[in-house]
Amino acid sequence: MKKFVMAALGGTLAGVVATTQIAGPLLAQDTNANANVYEQLDLFGDIFERIRAQYVEEVDAGKLIEAAINGMLTSLDPHSSYLSPDDAAQMRVQTRGEFGGLGIEVTQEDGFVKVVSPIDGTPADEAGIEAGDFITHVDGETVLGLNLDEAVDLMRGPVGSEIVITVVREGESEPFDVTIVRDTIKLTAVRTRTEGETIVLRVTTFNDQTYPNLKSGLEKQIQEAGGIDKINGIVVDLRNNPGGLLTQAIRVSDAFLEAGEIVSTRGRDPQDGDRFNATPGDLAQGKPLVVLINGGSASASEIVAGALQDHRRAIVVGTKSFGKGSVQTVMPLRSDGAMRLTTARYYTPSGRSIQALGVSPDIVVEQPRRRPETEEQSDARPSRSEADLRGSLNNDSLTDDEIEQIEADRAKAAAAAALRQEDYQLAYAIDILKGLSKLGPSR
Repeated sequence: MKKFVMAALGGTLAGVVATTQIAGPLLAQDTNANANVYEQLDLFGDIFERIRAQYVEEVDAGKLIEAAINGMLTSLDPHSSYLSPDDAAQMRVQTRGEFGGLGIEVTQEDGFVKVVSPIDGTPADEAGIEAGDFITHVDGETVLGLNLDEAVDLMRGPVGSEIVITVVREGESEPFDVTIVRDTIKLTAVRTRTEGETIVLRVTTFNDQTYPNLKSGLEKQIQEAGGIDKINGIVVDLRNNPGGLLTQAIRVSDAFLEAGEIVSTRGRDPQDGDRFNATPGDLAQGKPLVVLINGGSASASEIVAGALQDHRRAIVVGTKSFGKGSVQTVMPLRSDGAMRLTTARYYTPSGRSIQALGVSPDIVVEQPRRRPETEEQSDARPSRSEADLRGSLNNDSLTDDEIEQIEADRAKAAAAAALRQEDYQLAYAIDILKGLSKLGPSR
């Protein structure tokens, strides 16, 4: 027993000696690191004073400091930045759902402005701007060399004023100009409608209105359909949704989940992580779901798609999402400005990060590019059948009610075909729900 205690004591003493020997160099390294930081700050102060004193024109000291702060933040990643008091105020307005501009969510890639997605019903959307477009010039002025905030400032202007942006698009051999008239952007967070027996929830953004709009819109569509038994499922359309508030993404996911994790966030310190879980209650009452995504689905959209996919609550259809798997915290600063800083990554319930990878759909469905109707197509004659022939015999095996039902089914099929021409991905999603409804409830 005495030997054991001594051995343990010897180990402890050795540890103390080792610690004492290492502490000296570590303290010296820490002191040196602090000294280097202070030297760099002194260098910054020296450069700042020389610019103020010797630059060819008089400069605004406040703007110089703001530019330095923004440069420090934007060097971290594309989503960290400094928000001036005006920018911070505009961001607070945007989360409430109304602001002025073109109606596009943008990021920066290779020095150019890249469109994450156009917002439904906005001037940019109506002008034909697409997710993945690169904006190289604004009113003839290049955006190359500008940071994202500076490029966005070029695109801002009075409501009703005109702007010409130069676009580079994959599949187009040459850049082309698009003229857009700035307008007040009023975001309708969720638009709801019914296609046949399927409810379509078009979620355009995640702001303060999103969950309330989704809940009230879904309940209204169910009521107008005559009850939940009258619908075969729900399509949650997240295409070209650039994201928004994390809290709203969690609430929308929770709307269709009874239990389990929705998303987790992990910062640099593991203890700073958070997990968000679903609460009982499913607004869809167990009806099947299809989630539509594409390359313009980012951030909060990917949280919803990833959560419903991991829980096997929805079939995800479309193309790979944008791949923004980071969380930004907006921190108020003095003088009413703010700092937007990337503080964590988020992970889907299965533990996967979608940063730079995106959410992969269960079924890949490309949206065909719309082609202008050719003269030959427009002159095509409608097809004819036996029933169109003069004097053709009647069908004597069906009652009038049965014939009426067949004609109604044909009308639905024609409407589905028209939708397939207009929006192939949505039509595909609706077809999936039709097929699932034919199988009946699972046993």
